[in-house]
Amino acid sequence: MPKDTKPRTRADDRHRYHHGALREALLTSAERELAEKGIEGFSLRGVAKRAGVSHAAPAHHFKDTGGLLTALAAEGFRRFVAVQTMRQAGAKKDGESQLVAAGLGYVEFATANPALFRLMFSSRRPDHGDPALAAAARAAFDRLVADVARLRGADPWEDPSVMLDVMAAWAIVHGLGDLLNAGRLKHLQGMSNAKREAAVAEIIGRTMRGE
Repeated sequence: MPKDTKPRTRADDRHRYHHGALREALLTSAERELAEKGIEGFSLRGVAKRAGVSHAAPAHHFKDTGGLLTALAAEGFRRFVAVQTMRQAGAKKDGESQLVAAGLGYVEFATANPALFRLMFSSRRPDHGDPALAAAARAAFDRLVADVARLRGADPWEDPSVMLDVMAAWAIVHGLGDLLNAGRLKHLQGMSNAKREAAVAEIIGRTMRGE
């Protein structure tokens, strides 16, 4: 057998990737596989091929396809929060501005990563009881609760009416992301990026002001 066609072994994979790098390479390849093939066509073999490793390599870090998708969803939530943090860092510090900035980050992430967004929020493939995924998702929700609490000056966990504000804020930004990804908001999608962002900010602000 020619040398360049020799099957790659697990030892080869370990040599190619230093400690920890294989996991990150597989997550990167998994996101690309998901974006291109969708959840229905997603496979460990396809991920391994994209990463340039043997089909058995994912077993080093992920038990099965569900385990890889679970880890990818958890990473998605961490990136999701990071986008919101970046948006809020550049916004005014009053409660409404901070909540609107977080909402813009939500929509930005959703529209920039539609396949990952669906995996995180709409798919049953990830194990949402997994501790890492549950913690990442909870951190995202806790951030929303804290932002609404700051705006309303009350704890949503203690005031049911304020928790309804949390639900309203979540519903509006999630709905905007979903509808934009589906191409259903033609009016917004016909705008320039700057005008569309201003419109989304106004929609979020109106919801919080009860207009």
